Amino acid sequence: MSQHDILEITVQTAATRMAAGAVLLDIRSAAERASGMAQGAQGVDIDALDAWLARASLAQPPLLICAVGQRSLRAAQVLRARGIAAQSVRGGLQAWIAGGLPMAADDLDADARERYARQLRLPEVGVRGQARLAMARVAVVGAGGLGSPAALYLAAAGVGTLSLIDDDVVERSNLQRQVLHTDARVGEAKVTSATSALHALNPRTHIETHAVRLHADNAEQLLAGHDLVIDGADNFAARYAVSAASLRLGLPMIYGAVERYSGQVSVFDPRRADSPCYRCLFPYPPAAGEAPSCAEAGVLGVLPGVIGLLQATEALKLLLDLGAPLSGRLLLFDALAMRFRELALPRDPRCPGCGAQAQSLDAQALQDLCQG
Repeated sequence: MSQHDILEITVQTAATRMAAGAVLLDIRSAAERASGMAQGAQGVDIDALDAWLARASLAQPPLLICAVGQRSLRAAQVLRARGIAAQSVRGGLQAWIAGGLPMAADDLDADARERYARQLRLPEVGVRGQARLAMARVAVVGAGGLGSPAALYLAAAGVGTLSLIDDDVVERSNLQRQVLHTDARVGEAKVTSATSALHALNPRTHIETHAVRLHADNAEQLLAGHDLVIDGADNFAARYAVSAASLRLGLPMIYGAVERYSGQVSVFDPRRADSPCYRCLFPYPPAAGEAPSCAEAGVLGVLPGVIGLLQATEALKLLLDLGAPLSGRLLLFDALAMRFRELALPRDPRCPGCGAQAQSLDAQALQDLCQG
């Protein structure tokens, strides 16, 4: 009996055959393969195996591998009945890993594989997407109601660096909605309290802290070098400063706002020629009293959680280049009716922020704008 007459082979034999030129085909689904493959293997869905073999020109019979060796064994039996001397790897990828054989280079250690296991199974994410997240830098303006859920989920997802910008301290009245903080940390700087919570959740995420108030003169310096910015600001001056800096830096701004029982989310992406900016939505700040703060009007505690979570979702989509971002669209949420509505938000060619006649905002101009 020749070595090719054997239906099942060990992982060690498979590795030896591959070194001699044999092709190892991983016949698991794309979602399964996203969590890791044997080094040198080629991914081919089992349903596409016949078509792949019809196109291939193989000097040796193909080797098949799956998760535990059952699907590859059945596939090898079917191919043998057709005259193709395929061989199945006994024990599949599970045995390959247990045997200490090399995996495809992906820079993921055991902790990352376990921590992000469910995310790695998404074929649109996988090892490559997780690596992109690990390299990402996200600025979070405000470690309060919106910044709390956004930062928690971005850290949990494996974003490599979060820069927290907030000059406030934790107050007991914050705890009803700002879930990064605890009663034991009342009086502590919010960025310090937030760092404790985020490191407890995912010690792999690097946290940079800036216990300063963001304004027109420091916004660009604080936001430079990031991939995007989460707008969790609680005042118009900061929002206009973030918007102006994001336009100058070509940095996507993920906008969120809440009041009482309603909230809204959008994405302002200056990298896209058709994307509006924040000032396409609000060219000028509202008059005093027209837009009361949460401290003045109140807010349902869970509402910032919903909106901040949507902001984190948009951030992950942008970082992974997934789906359709909310650029050019304003998503409105009514918690009492439990209803979402979407409004078109086109770019305004006469916008004072991104239009043809736009002028940059320095500290004095921003102060005049917000007080005018």
